[in-house]
Amino acid sequence: MTKKNQKSQAKNRNNHRSRHKQTNAQKSGARNSQRNSKPVPKELVVATIEKLSHDGRGVARIDGKTTFVDGALAGESVEFRYVKCHGRYDEAIIVRVLESSSERVTPPCQHADVCGGCSLQHLSTDAQISLKQSVLVEQLTHFGEIKPEHVVEPIWGPSEGYRRKARFAIKHESEGSCIIGFRAKNSARVVPITHCSVLSSNLSNLIPELQVLVSGLQKSAAISHVDLTQGDSVTVLTFRHIKPLTDNDFQSLLTFCQQHLFHLYLQPDSAASIHRVWPDNDKEPLSYTFKYPELQKPVDIQFSPNDFIQVNGENNRKLVAQAIDFLDLDKNDRVLDLFCGIGNFTLPIATLVSKVVGVEGSDHMVVRAKQNASRNGLSNVDFHSADLTQTLDNQPWSYDGFTKVLIDPPRSGALDIIKNIAHFSPEKIVYVSCNPATLARDAGELIQKGYKMVRVGVVDMFPHTTHVESIALFERIKSK
Repeated sequence: MTKKNQKSQAKNRNNHRSRHKQTNAQKSGARNSQRNSKPVPKELVVATIEKLSHDGRGVARIDGKTTFVDGALAGESVEFRYVKCHGRYDEAIIVRVLESSSERVTPPCQHADVCGGCSLQHLSTDAQISLKQSVLVEQLTHFGEIKPEHVVEPIWGPSEGYRRKARFAIKHESEGSCIIGFRAKNSARVVPITHCSVLSSNLSNLIPELQVLVSGLQKSAAISHVDLTQGDSVTVLTFRHIKPLTDNDFQSLLTFCQQHLFHLYLQPDSAASIHRVWPDNDKEPLSYTFKYPELQKPVDIQFSPNDFIQVNGENNRKLVAQAIDFLDLDKNDRVLDLFCGIGNFTLPIATLVSKVVGVEGSDHMVVRAKQNASRNGLSNVDFHSADLTQTLDNQPWSYDGFTKVLIDPPRSGALDIIKNIAHFSPEKIVYVSCNPATLARDAGELIQKGYKMVRVGVVDMFPHTTHVESIALFERIKSK
């Protein structure tokens, strides 16, 4: 669910090398963890949970040693069993709640205990948001020694039916039958899913029918996964097939989509191989629309199934509106949008200012953004592909400078950009973050360069998960 890992893949090709190094480091850490693991006690343990960790697990102290208890909440008395023991801490899973927290609720999804998509469904929505807000503030204090002037009200919305994009894994069994679902918690096992409470109802209601469809194919094992994507008016099914489809199976997929008026896409190889099969025209593409009183006209953003978009459509609209408010735009502003993607922030901003330049590391995303600008009749916006780890002051589009900057980086943050942004000396910088630790690190660098954090707040982009999205406003300190 935490999607922003998709963002790291789709939004900036230039982070591939650092991600590769990080992956190797994680593998090395996993090997070290295995070597340092201890025998796991078999007996059940009763303990009181002191607090919640950043990843939403209960924290208990057993003989002075920290134990992270999955499924437990702060203040509860629980019985748990160990699953992993390490030198400095242990990991456990709850067996029984003896004294329940007032913030514990019944999970809305019947698969919550086993499915790896959501980890906080047993915690009330208000408490989830409070946890994320506290994690954000704590990270700013710990990593950046920053105390923002104002912590604004969180951006939130419905905690169910919010996801407009999902990937279903398929496990093939004997005699052509299969299981469709999501990965289990801390496992590659596929959990059979009949209903998903965080998916939009249109997508969730498809699950049983997809089960019947794929199981009924002659060569069902050719299908490895199915992606579901929903725009404002169009639903797309993308079938990843690792072997060529038989004519009958192809016809079955086509007939199913035609009957339900879903667009059919196929992916025979890598993501670059995704192509639309039906309908054979693009008269009604995938899209979402911004309609704000501040905007001179609605802005329509078109995208393809493999493009990065925020999966929470409602909160994305609120996030863009918040960014516009933080930037305090006027018709004379020149705005720079870094890691601009397909124009999610760039195009609404373009309706309000003199000039916007969007910069992205992916050539594919830049092409899509340019197409969106053209479709919306916006001539005051330019998009460019650039290595966002390098200085930008030698780029022709940067010569006239910018009054305001928006940054929406991947999880690794934007430290290289922050170090190179001083020559623009913008009045305001809005930083949209999917990782409070890298936001805190980058904020510390901005403060050293003469800025102050004026506002910051949480965006509950992924309810029922521990993923923390946030938005911060920095203003240049005026010399006296």
